[in-house]
Amino acid sequence: MNQYVESFAVSHVAAQEIAAAAIAEGARRDTPVAVAVVDPAMALVAFVRADGTTPHSAETSRRKANTAASTRRPSGWMQGDFALALPLGTGNLLTDIRGGFPLVVDGKRIGGLGVAGGPPDLDAEIALAALAATGFQSEFA
Repeated sequence: MNQYVESFAVSHVAAQEIAAAAIAEGARRDTPVAVAVVDPAMALVAFVRADGTTPHSAETSRRKANTAASTRRPSGWMQGDFALALPLGTGNLLTDIRGGFPLVVDGKRIGGLGVAGGPPDLDAEIALAALAATGFQSEFA
């Protein structure tokens, strides 16, 4: 019987690099964003909010990151009643708003990234650009 489980998580250095890349990409697109990076257990590893970001974007970025880490899929995939039930059933820890992506390295899921501040499709583009700029894989691009 195994007495432990080996797991992987995003490092704080990598989380800070991803967050900085997302802030820079948002600035390039004239969209101030909030960026959250969480580990697979949805613990916050890095967070940054650009000047001018709307107040609610901070929480939305965290929920997008949580969703990506927890479901191992990008946020925004839920359909029908599930899109309402999952956020309600998790006390709004998760969301169906686009802009969250799992963090994957060498096939290992190490957390989630959430970007909020612009329209959801733009948030998703900014998140994908940040992943690409920092060498992270996205099987959902």
